[in-house]
Amino acid sequence: MDRAGRITLPRVGPVAVAGAQAQALDGLLRARLERVFKGFELSAAVTDVMPVRVHLSGFVERPGDYVVPGLSTISSALAQAQGPAAGGSYRRIQLLRQGAPAISFDLYDILRDGNRRNDQLLQPDDVLNVLPAGPQVAVLGSVNRVAVFEFLPGETVADALALAGGFSSVADTATVLVERLRERAGLGAVALAMPQDSRTPLADGDLLRVRSQAAAAVASQWKNKRVLVEGEVRQPGEYLLPASATLADAIAAAGGASPSAFLFGATLRRESVRITQEQNYDRALREMELALTRNASSRSGSGSNDERAADTEASIRQTIARLRSSRPEGRMLLDVGPQAQALPAIALEDGDQLVLPAANQSVGVFGSVYNTGSFSHDSGRSLGHYIQRAGGPTAGADYGAAFVVRANGSVLSAAQGGFWSRSRDFETLPALPGDTVFVPEDLFRGTWVQGAKDWTQILYQLGVGLAALRTIR
Repeated sequence: MDRAGRITLPRVGPVAVAGAQAQALDGLLRARLERVFKGFELSAAVTDVMPVRVHLSGFVERPGDYVVPGLSTISSALAQAQGPAAGGSYRRIQLLRQGAPAISFDLYDILRDGNRRNDQLLQPDDVLNVLPAGPQVAVLGSVNRVAVFEFLPGETVADALALAGGFSSVADTATVLVERLRERAGLGAVALAMPQDSRTPLADGDLLRVRSQAAAAVASQWKNKRVLVEGEVRQPGEYLLPASATLADAIAAAGGASPSAFLFGATLRRESVRITQEQNYDRALREMELALTRNASSRSGSGSNDERAADTEASIRQTIARLRSSRPEGRMLLDVGPQAQALPAIALEDGDQLVLPAANQSVGVFGSVYNTGSFSHDSGRSLGHYIQRAGGPTAGADYGAAFVVRANGSVLSAAQGGFWSRSRDFETLPALPGDTVFVPEDLFRGTWVQGAKDWTQILYQLGVGLAALRTIR
């Protein structure tokens, strides 16, 4: 065969055979010979195949010109160039042939299904161009092949699951969790009912998670923990950590704390803590409402018409209504000091959220003072100094029930027994960076909750948080 892909036969002339399959060569030659000869015998065989020079370009591991054996295909040439590079596409490979439109080739056809139907034979001067990787989806959990896959426009959740080899034998086939990249910061996962929602279109960066029925039977202490680490760490994000991991392991997974991290103010939010806080918080509010109702009934039965008491009850009802709009945060108190360089070795729970704030060099004073706000922290100053900077307590303040919330979440109150039993002792407490002082109003003087003067402190310890208390005057 000459360079033009032709065989020259006597009295017949050149016959084009380039691209013909070997088993079809007999028929091709016989058709031409029968135009000239009759009653002849014919046997044709391929004894040697000329090599083919092709060029590989784009996102391929080793681009350049290659001389490949004759009858080489797209996949064999890619293998010789060590395949697509890290940023290259496995599904968008172009075969560029002079004088012909570009042909698209999907390497997944071979890798996934073993289908070589579109794996075309190469011709001299062909160009294989590997395009950059397209949109991708990660499939995790109880599937047969956990990996990140490239997908084509129009492909769905069902296609992604097929790429992952389908559900494993212990998978929960009724639900697939989908986390969208644009919603990842909020940790929102959409539960898709299968198979009804299997045709949901994929979006670039999607994370599909298939839960295991077997894992549900494993005790929680043996399960890996998914933990969110935010704030002053080198690589904030969500991490899957071993069952025995602690707070220190979570910080290490996030690249360690940054130099500006304020460990004394670290916040650990935990779902199990939040549930308990909500139950206790609702119970406390119900008890306040019940006591208020009893007091109103008692005054009505005695014929009392104390306008001051009625006004107080109205004010308390408004306060309870505002408190109901706030919910516990699930913050867990950490036993750390102001100069802490490490967090305590507390075991993690699944879904924990750890936030390391930047150093807070302020002291806040809120509640029943003349000028609420935050003030720059000065070393050596007392709480009384900042209360006076806020104008001091108002005439209606219950100064004996004032309390301070430290940056680590701990609480010290002027109403506590022992050394802190008096307001002047409370004022002498050293102020620490990140302190928040709260002075409640004396709503309860001479009323039904005379013994509950530190109600705001109680509600804070039930998890309502400072943001809610700052709205109460």
